[in-house]
Amino acid sequence: QVQLVESGGGLVQAGGSLRLSCAASGRTFSSYAMNWFRQAPGKEREFVATISWSGAITYNADSVKGRFTISRDNAKNTVYLQMNSLKPEDTAVYYCNVRINGMDYWGKGTLVTVSS
Repeated sequence: QVQLVESGGGLVQAGGSLRLSCAASGRTFSSYAMNWFRQAPGKEREFVATISWSGAITYNADSVKGRFTISRDNAKNTVYLQMNSLKPEDTAVYYCNVRINGMDYWGKGTLVTVSS
């Protein structure tokens, strides 16, 4: 059974940094791209960043380019999201995602709150 568990969220002041982690279990994830999404209060869930199976290719949403960095450690089945220069508009629940054979799997999310 695929399980994704996010951690690392919290309260931070604007301009600060946080590092989110997503621990995956249930199968070998080194063959799959991994993604981060977020959902702000009252808004739809939106894409944040993706990383290829090898980690060689990454892509970020325009709203976080130059500030967020996605990475992975396949030996640990873990994906990270380093978030720098945080803004109040980054406040959201952040979710880890993987698509396997057309099915999307999600973690329960970790809350990031950025105060102004």
